[in-house]
Amino acid sequence: MNQAAFSIGQIIHHRLFGYRGVVVDVDPDFQGTEEWYESMAHSRPPRDEPWYHVLVDGQPVQTYVAQRNLELGDASAPIEHPHTEAYFSGFENGSYRARAQVN
Repeated sequence: MNQAAFSIGQIIHHRLFGYRGVVVDVDPDFQGTEEWYESMAHSRPPRDEPWYHVLVDGQPVQTYVAQRNLELGDASAPIEHPHTEAYFSGFENGSYRARAQVN
């Protein structure tokens, strides 16, 4: 298993589609269905590397992205997304602070 290059709360940039976003969860490897992979993962990224759940800046969507398609994003400003407050308690020093989880 490969180490995750990005962490929850980090701002990323999608290499292929050009959007900014923030990581809200990390899977150690691909956790989607075969049908999703075949229809959505056109570049056939590795399934045995980390995959990320990302809130997209300026759009009310969440994506599922392979590590190889991401790079560090411009973290000078927060992203605009309706669900950031559900995941994070604030933005400072170019990163989001995750909300404390209560079980």
